Amino acid sequence: MKIFKILMASAVVLGMTSCVSKKQYDALSGNYKQCIENIGERQREIQDLKGQNSTLMAENNLLKSQHDALKSSLDACLSNTGKSSANIDKLVGEINASNSYIKQLISANAKNDSLNLALSNKLKRSLDNVTDDDVQVKVLKGVVMISLSDKMLYKTGDYNVLPAAQEVLGKVAKVINDYDKYSVLIEGNTDNAPLNSSNLPKDNWDLSALRGTAVAKVLQAQFGVDPSRITAGGRSEYNPKATNMSVSGRAENRRTEIIIMPKLDEFMKLMDIKEKK
Repeated sequence: MKIFKILMASAVVLGMTSCVSKKQYDALSGNYKQCIENIGERQREIQDLKGQNSTLMAENNLLKSQHDALKSSLDACLSNTGKSSANIDKLVGEINASNSYIKQLISANAKNDSLNLALSNKLKRSLDNVTDDDVQVKVLKGVVMISLSDKMLYKTGDYNVLPAAQEVLGKVAKVINDYDKYSVLIEGNTDNAPLNSSNLPKDNWDLSALRGTAVAKVLQAQFGVDPSRITAGGRSEYNPKATNMSVSGRAENRRTEIIIMPKLDEFMKLMDIKEKK
């Protein structure tokens, strides 16, 4: 409501430009534009939170159903006088263990979702000035995915990273270094246009893999990302996001993806899973 009042006041003042000086008008106009940008960012964050909330609600409903089923089993056991007290005690113990696991699972999921949301929001804020067509950031199934267009990173058919891409990769590297408990997977992707060359890259497999490792080397050498956290490779033309039948679809498929996710041991800690010996 406060932002709406500011916007309404700004709109009224902007409509009365004859009553204010040029300097005042410019200041009010700048304030109005800033308010519009702030609203857009808040709306994006609200959509992210709604998605996370829906997932948690679905998981919670499933766990409640499991709990109710166990409770029904206990009630049936109690009503059957032929059951021994030992079996009842065992069932009660199973229910208590199930309740404890449910609480741990909900807590772990909430912690994991919070970390991913914070990481995603930080990346979005740091990359706000980059064209949306060139960089996309989203959270999918517990990992953060950054998709970078090939036109921003490389020349056509080449795998050497362009100097103009250094700024974006530097911002991504800053967030990666801040979240040092996460692993980094870098994947090169191409369209299905064939390459015919006697030199490297000879085909789309070569091109995608060389592009993935080129980005990994820049993150390591230029921005100090620990190489032990990085896995790099290529998926050629076999992981398309859109149809290769159109120019826009092929452009969307030519991309390099940086995937940031918890390390396996950290993920197991979040889920309270102990390694088998």
